[in-house]
Amino acid sequence: MKDKSAILFYILGSFFIANALLAEFIGVKIFSLESTFGLSPLNLTILGIENLSFNLTAGVMLWPVVFIMTDIINEYYGRKGVRFMSFTAAILIAYAFLMVYFSMGLTPAGFWIERTTSDGTVNMDLAFNTIFGQGLWIIVGSLTAFLVGQLVDVTVFHYFKSFTGSSKIWLRATGSTLVSQLVDSFVVLFIAFYIGAGWDMKLVLVIGLVNYIYKFCIAVLITPLLYLIHSLIDSYLGKELSEKLQYEAMNKK
Repeated sequence: MKDKSAILFYILGSFFIANALLAEFIGVKIFSLESTFGLSPLNLTILGIENLSFNLTAGVMLWPVVFIMTDIINEYYGRKGVRFMSFTAAILIAYAFLMVYFSMGLTPAGFWIERTTSDGTVNMDLAFNTIFGQGLWIIVGSLTAFLVGQLVDVTVFHYFKSFTGSSKIWLRATGSTLVSQLVDSFVVLFIAFYIGAGWDMKLVLVIGLVNYIYKFCIAVLITPLLYLIHSLIDSYLGKELSEKLQYEAMNKK
């Protein structure tokens, strides 16, 4: 394959889909951001809810990669490129969850069920089903938030680009991420926990705000990395092809 633009699209798309898929699965683990860095929990109080800290899903480690891939695909392949990758990723995530649920119903082999470790005996089948058995509302909320967030991102990105042209990458990339992740942070919690689990709306808003604070900080911090990747891609494509792709991305609906 000699078409550099096609090769680049496949590479960006592969990283985008792989990280989106992995983020869903490792997201079943909740970790303490403060404790990971040896810090004490912040114990924030927001809207009267106390002892809030940055307890996040492990999937947040990969979302910065998804942010960058989304912005780069936006830059060079436009709305159609992002929409294609977003819907493809959503379909594959749904397919993966379906296969996981199917595997949970399989009868386990007798020798595999129990495993002895230094911490005691583990029921492997129970552990497997507990870890991967996310509730239906969480899956629906996660997929919906992902798609809505991506569509908002591409819309805001091109809105900013209509004013900035090819300059001010930081404004359209970081700006679109901040807006889309504001939507994403609250949509997933609203569907999964307000509708699905009956949480109080205040609790949903507060936890969504804490999650968004983290995403806001990450989006700002990774801006220099976006410039680096953009520069590497321009070097790979060459000036003429790079400008051609960016022009087409801007003018194709």
